[in-house]
Amino acid sequence: MTEETTETQREQEVDARARDGATRKEESDPAVEPEQGETAITDVGTPQEHASEVTAPREVATFGDPDPPPSREGVKRVLLFLNEVAGGRKLLTACRELSKDGAEYFGVVAPQNLPIVGQLVDVEERRDAAQSRVDVTQSVLREFGIASEGAVMDPDPPLALDDAVRATKPDYILLSCLYETRFGLMRKDLVEWAKARYDRVEHIPVRVDDDAVRWDVNHTLVVATQTVNSKDLVGRLLERAAERPHRYTFICPRSGAITREEIASRLAATLAEMYRHEIDATGQPMSPEPYPAIQNAIEHYRIDEILISTLRGEQSKWLEEGLIEKVQGLTDKPLEHIESSTEPYSAEPEPAAVGAGEAA
Repeated sequence: MTEETTETQREQEVDARARDGATRKEESDPAVEPEQGETAITDVGTPQEHASEVTAPREVATFGDPDPPPSREGVKRVLLFLNEVAGGRKLLTACRELSKDGAEYFGVVAPQNLPIVGQLVDVEERRDAAQSRVDVTQSVLREFGIASEGAVMDPDPPLALDDAVRATKPDYILLSCLYETRFGLMRKDLVEWAKARYDRVEHIPVRVDDDAVRWDVNHTLVVATQTVNSKDLVGRLLERAAERPHRYTFICPRSGAITREEIASRLAATLAEMYRHEIDATGQPMSPEPYPAIQNAIEHYRIDEILISTLRGEQSKWLEEGLIEKVQGLTDKPLEHIESSTEPYSAEPEPAAVGAGEAA
C-alpha cells in the first residue's frame, strides 16, 4: 500500500465521519422551513469570516437581573440589602415604585464587609464603611419622600441577610450587589442562594463597570469630599451629563476634620440630585488617602476620565500635596480639576418623608 493510497483513505474516513455527524445533527435538530415573509439564513460562513459571532463569549447582562423580578403584589415590608456600595438609581426606582404601590416599611441594612472590587476602605474601617452605605441610602430615600430604618450587620453576607430578615420580617427583598457575588468555601452565588432561601428576592445589579458595552456612556470617577455637594461641582456634573450621557462613581477620601456622617450626608444629597436628572451614579463615602484611593479605582473600575474637586487655592491640602500632578503621572486618562466653594447645591425639595411604619 503506497503512502498516497493511505492518505486518500484517511481523507475518505474524515469525510465519512463529517457526513455521519451532519446526519445526526440534522436528525436531532431538523431544519425548519422559514415562515411566510421570512428569509432563510444561508450565509453561514467560516469562523474567520464571522469571528466575532463564533468566538465572542456570552455577554453578561448589564441592564438588570437576567431573571424577571418576582411579583410585587401586596408588598408592605421591604428590606434593602446593600452588599457593596450605597444603592444606585435602580435601587431608588424600585423603592419609589414599591412605595407608590403601598409598601409601608423600608429597612436598610449592610454587612460589615470589604468591597469585592478594589480595597477602597481600610480593614479596621469596615464597620464605618457599612454604616456609611446605610446612611447614604437612607438619606437618598428621604430626599424622595421615603423614610426607613437602618442597621449594620454581621460581616458575612448570608448571615447578615438571615439576621436582617429575622429582624425586619420583610415580604420583599431588594438585594443590591455585584453580579456573581460569591461567599464561603464553596463559593456559592449570593443571589441564587438568597432566591432559593426566601420567597421574593429582586436582584438590583451593582457593577463597577456597569453599562460597559454602551460606549455612548462616559464613565467618570469623581474624587471629592468637602466639596462633594458644592454648587460648583454639582453644576459641572449636570452640565457634563447634558452634553453626553454619563455615569459617575464617587469616592470621598479623608479630608480635614470632616466627619463620616457629614460626608455621607453631602454625598447622598449629590446622588439624589443626579437621580433627579436621570443620571446613574454610585458612591463610596469612606476611602483611604486620596492618591491610593484613586490608584485602586483606576485599577479596578472601568473609567474613561477623572474629575477631582478641591477647595480653592491655599485652602486645599490636596493641592498642597500635589495630588493633581501625582494622578497625571499615574494615568493618561483625561483629568479635569475644578476648584469649588463650600456653598452647597440647592434644589427644589421633594415631598416630606413618610414614616417608616406609615403608608406611603
